[in-house]
Amino acid sequence: MEGCLGFLFLTFLIIPLPHYFIFCTEHIDSEVRCIDSERHAILKFKQDLIDPSNRLSSWAVDGDCCHWVGVIYHNLTAHVQQLCLRTFHPLGGFESEEQYEAYERSMFGGKLNPSLLDLKHLNYFDLSFNNFSTSPIPEFLSSIKSLTSLNLSNAGFVGVIPHQLGNLSNLLYLNLKSSIFPGLYVNNLQWLLGLPLLQHLDMSGVDLSKASDWLQLTNTLPSLFDLRLSYSQLPFIPPTLIVNFSSLLTLDLSENQFGNTLIPSWIFGLCNLVSLDLSENYFQGPIPIDLQNMTSLRHLDLSLNNFNSSIPNWLYSFSHLEFLNLRYNNLQGIISSAIRNLTSTFSIDLSENELGGKLPRSLGNLCNLREIKFSSNNGSQEISEILESLLVCLSDRLEILRLFNSQLYDHLTDELGLFKNLAVLDPANNSISSPLPLSLGSLSSLGYLDLSNNLFNEIVPQNFGQLSKLHTLHIESNMLEHYTKIMEGAISKSHFSNLTRLTTFFAFGNQLTLNISDMIPPSIWNLSSLFIYLNLSHNQINGEIPNNPSILSTSSVIDLSSNHFKGSLPYISSSVIVLDLSDNSFSKSISSFLCFKMNDSKSIGYLNLEKNNLSRKIPDCWMKWNSLVVLNLANNNFSGSFPTSIGSLTLLKSLHLYNNKFFGNLPSSLRNCEKLVIIDVAKNEFVGSIPSWIGHRFSSLMILNLHSNNFHDHIPKELCALASLQILDLSHNKLSRGIPGCVKNFSAMATKNNSNPDMSFNHSNYYVGETLPLESELLVIKGKALEYSTILHLVKCIDFSNNSLSGEIPKEVTSLQGLQSLNLSYNFFIGSIPENIGAMGSLESIDFSMNQLSGQIPSSMSSLTFLSHLNLSNNNFTRKIPLSTQLQSFNALGFIGNKLCGLPLSNNFTINDVNPDKENKGSKHNGGLEVDWFFVSMALAFVVGFWGVCGPLLLNKQWIIMYFQFLDHTGYKLKSLVLL
Repeated sequence: MEGCLGFLFLTFLIIPLPHYFIFCTEHIDSEVRCIDSERHAILKFKQDLIDPSNRLSSWAVDGDCCHWVGVIYHNLTAHVQQLCLRTFHPLGGFESEEQYEAYERSMFGGKLNPSLLDLKHLNYFDLSFNNFSTSPIPEFLSSIKSLTSLNLSNAGFVGVIPHQLGNLSNLLYLNLKSSIFPGLYVNNLQWLLGLPLLQHLDMSGVDLSKASDWLQLTNTLPSLFDLRLSYSQLPFIPPTLIVNFSSLLTLDLSENQFGNTLIPSWIFGLCNLVSLDLSENYFQGPIPIDLQNMTSLRHLDLSLNNFNSSIPNWLYSFSHLEFLNLRYNNLQGIISSAIRNLTSTFSIDLSENELGGKLPRSLGNLCNLREIKFSSNNGSQEISEILESLLVCLSDRLEILRLFNSQLYDHLTDELGLFKNLAVLDPANNSISSPLPLSLGSLSSLGYLDLSNNLFNEIVPQNFGQLSKLHTLHIESNMLEHYTKIMEGAISKSHFSNLTRLTTFFAFGNQLTLNISDMIPPSIWNLSSLFIYLNLSHNQINGEIPNNPSILSTSSVIDLSSNHFKGSLPYISSSVIVLDLSDNSFSKSISSFLCFKMNDSKSIGYLNLEKNNLSRKIPDCWMKWNSLVVLNLANNNFSGSFPTSIGSLTLLKSLHLYNNKFFGNLPSSLRNCEKLVIIDVAKNEFVGSIPSWIGHRFSSLMILNLHSNNFHDHIPKELCALASLQILDLSHNKLSRGIPGCVKNFSAMATKNNSNPDMSFNHSNYYVGETLPLESELLVIKGKALEYSTILHLVKCIDFSNNSLSGEIPKEVTSLQGLQSLNLSYNFFIGSIPENIGAMGSLESIDFSMNQLSGQIPSSMSSLTFLSHLNLSNNNFTRKIPLSTQLQSFNALGFIGNKLCGLPLSNNFTINDVNPDKENKGSKHNGGLEVDWFFVSMALAFVVGFWGVCGPLLLNKQWIIMYFQFLDHTGYKLKSLVLL
């Protein structure tokens, strides 16, 4: 019997296991028919499956299961032996959103029916790359004793791996790889005792941290020659792990981030290893010399560690090595010409190191090379020299050439066209200049071209349209100026007409000067129908975008931000998922853009219209935009109340309305948007009290920014339920009463850990292959207004300044030990600073100025070692400033307006307690407030004179009448003089 189980051992050693069994061959024999009981079992199994794309349509009730897709039977007995229900997953990832969506639709789901137990002869079962999410691995699989191969990798199963799998004593191949977290885990590995014949074990991504007995592997699996335990949260590698693994050929312990500083020496004893992957484990020091004895290696991956030596000479003697990856280390020195000895190598990745010098010419003698990756190193070389050296024997073999950020210069020569099989060319971020060779157009296999961040000032060769396989083109950040001429010429010569696969086009960051209304033919915009990703941001493109339904009709991602577009917002089709039109000059109303035909619908998840001139009231038309996750309308001129239909955006996570003219109450329908993580409505004219439902509804809220509005009343204690809150800005409002003591419930502020390391969470579902800008917030910290973006997820601050808050600062505030900035200035707080403020060890900025606080400055404040901004001015603090290196280093202006002494003030008390007849000498030398008594005397004289005259007027009614009669009489005389 032949089928999916034809093991090709050599292939196993090089190709990742999940891709072995992609296809299952069906046996067609007209004389053999399916056994009836097995046919019924398979049909019953199908009933519980979810099959969105109807892949199992051939599994008909009256059909012969011997002819069904994925069912393999024995030629003679007709017993079903194999079920191949894997969903195909492309090795190189997905080229488009449509391809990914098609993959998702083809995945099986549902649950597994125990009817499989009736398939008594089933020896191979493959459910990999499907979606059985939230389901555990069913225990009944352990009762199919005939199984020799079980592949459940990347199938979405979660929970504990059932120990009953140890009953499958005939198992040769077991793949439980998990790609979700939290996914599968084990409590122990005792069940492996029952698998003595196991040869292939893959538990990558399975949480093994709870399995203290994983050393059992050494004694229970004597036949194992393929072991994969990558990203399995292994706690450590014991020094005496492998004793009986002499047959081991493949070992993958990558992405575990062991605490060890060196690769354990026992690994070097595995003399028969053919494949070794120890990437992303933070191993340090030089590449161990003991590796030189493992000359049988064909696959060696030591990437993403901290090796800091040069490439050892002995490594160049590995004549059997086919795959070498040393990416992302700290390797130094130069690449030796001895690299010519790696005669079997087809892939070399030395990128992201500190290697200097040039790529040796001997690299061109490696005639098996298919991939060269040398990005981000310290070399310096003419790119034409590299191309010339690679022509020795790679002109018809090289497929990938990545030279990003490698200090290359000069220009690409015509030799480029000789690399007929080149599929990826990436010389981005160098100093390569024009002209581009005509031979570029002859690279018929080219799919990915990145020429960004160079010195090109023209980009389109005459035969550019021959790149019929090109799907991604980057030309951003060059010196392109005459883009109108370039694009118009390209169209007239049909340079782009054959680029039917071009889905990603980036041209931002040039000096493009399009004038669409005057100079560009409409056919240029029709090119957009080719693109899935279109990025023309950060140029100088101006004019209006034609409002035509065929324009921008098929793109999924459109980024036209940071240009000079004007006029109305363009029509956007329902296929658009990401739209960024920010930082332009679009104006007028948003109504026609927002309120399209109501029988239509939008799929947009990311909409950014920030920094335009859009105005007027926003219409109540959000109900057809219910896919929105990110909505940014900040920095425009919108006015009126915000429409209630915002409540229909139930997927919304980020809402930015900053700096507009919205008024009225926050719409109560907003409470329906329970997934909100960011709410920024600062600098508007919203009124009313802060809604208490904010605290009840938004359990994931991390940023709440309400500053510079007209909110009044008190701070609702319900806000304390926002355990994930990291930034709370209620400044510049009309809030009164005190700070609720329940602020101690702000859990994210109470810890120094960061629960959300990346606030670009809301883009990942919409943008495949590229990243959108991070979230940003304008915050006042350390007395300065700064925009935070890349480190926004690290910021934790509270700003209640410029309100009418009163009472004492609650001692519960000091439990917020992860807080970095606390601003309570310009309020009416009384009492003393909480004594335990020194426990807030992360504080970098404190502003309590312009209040009525009193007492001493707590001595514990001297322990705030991260504090770099302190303002306690204009309160009623007394006594001496506590001595510490920290407090004496601050500007004296942060202490004035109190009754304090000591450095950084004078040794005497400040202005509130100065002796009038003595010069305040300390103020001159220590930054205190210098008093000029002449002006003090003038001020006192004015007060005495003013009240000497005005006081009697205010107290005597008859004098007031006489005074105003005098003014009337004087005014009448002046009027008469003017008329004369």
